[in-house]
Amino acid sequence: MSMIDHDVQESELRLIPGFDDEVADTLRALKASSNDPRPRLVDTTMLYAPRSGGVKRYLLSKKSWLEANRPGIAHSLVVPGATHSAGDDGIVKLHATKLPFGDGYRWPTSVKRWGAWVASLKPSIIEAGDPYTPGQGALEAGQRAGCPVVGFCHSDPAGLAALHFGEWAKKPVERRWARLFGQFDRVISPSKFIAERLIEAGVGNIVIRPLGVEIDTFRPDRRDRDWLLKRLGLGADARLLCFAGRPAKEKNIDVLIEAVQKLGAPYHLVLVGAGTGMPPEDRVIALPYERDPRAVARIIASCDAFVHANDKEPFGLIVLEAMACGRPVVGVNAGGVAETVDDSVGQLATSADPTEYAAAIEALFERDIEAIGAAARVRTVERFAWNRVFEDLCMVYGDVSGQSAFVQPAETWAVH
Repeated sequence: MSMIDHDVQESELRLIPGFDDEVADTLRALKASSNDPRPRLVDTTMLYAPRSGGVKRYLLSKKSWLEANRPGIAHSLVVPGATHSAGDDGIVKLHATKLPFGDGYRWPTSVKRWGAWVASLKPSIIEAGDPYTPGQGALEAGQRAGCPVVGFCHSDPAGLAALHFGEWAKKPVERRWARLFGQFDRVISPSKFIAERLIEAGVGNIVIRPLGVEIDTFRPDRRDRDWLLKRLGLGADARLLCFAGRPAKEKNIDVLIEAVQKLGAPYHLVLVGAGTGMPPEDRVIALPYERDPRAVARIIASCDAFVHANDKEPFGLIVLEAMACGRPVVGVNAGGVAETVDDSVGQLATSADPTEYAAAIEALFERDIEAIGAAARVRTVERFAWNRVFEDLCMVYGDVSGQSAFVQPAETWAVH
């Protein structure tokens, strides 16, 4: 398939309602980027917002790693924003409407227009990070640019639809989900749990590639328990349980709260970001959302254990970050977390029932939590450091695109 004519594409983008200097400047920046002769990976998703979590951290970590380790590859992100802009950092933001009660997320409306923007970068391969407008636009761009498109399945939208709207919503969303992911040249799943959901929906051509963790940011020496106890106004005998993330329904924050209330003294639950707007609860301390990952790492490392009650978690990047901080994790024996956490690095509750979850917390504290936390750190370093994760992903990109630059390390380019 031939590359789309760039002048035709530019004239199409000039038809955007309200075309102005901002859009024109963005278009000029994209045209300059597209002149880079290197093969280009373009990531696109709507799961990118000022307070978004795992997907954004994955994309920014990938961008940083590619710059350091794959100089023969150009990399761009195309994501929603308040305005059109294209910076020197390779992040292209396209204006999209802010979702009400959406925690800063924005919803692009035109698949064709989104696809035109992505195609204007002349990608060699595109990764779609959602099944929504950007995901559909990625397929449109792949057709225009004549390049392969992979889909990274970061979530189970059918399961979320059932949770928020009822079981009646599951099948229609699942059919649409399967129809879209069935069109990708390769589907990447972060866990066996999500891979099984894709297979159930009728999707094939799946590879499982777990996410990773920035082990130099999330590390045990961030721990400063005395500092955190003083900040929280608690005594040295307190047992600090931590959760960090969005206050989304699927996170089962209510299970964590009820469990810590059942346990009573000396347990306290520290919610970083997840307690925003909640009424005061006994034994629950809400801290504001932290943009700086080092600040998050300091809080997590200074607690005694990390708690995560989502039994349908696609992967659970924050769980890896807690383990990298040397903290044991209490999870639920279901979903993606159960593939990362076992008795050697934490404790799994049999279900997301508050009583059973409280029992799992108690069982953890009957063991040597410091030794378990140390084992958790070792596991993340050995299995989930971003370097290993992105090396494996680049093998997938190279295989799908046929571009050898994806598997050529930085030292190879230094020689040339």
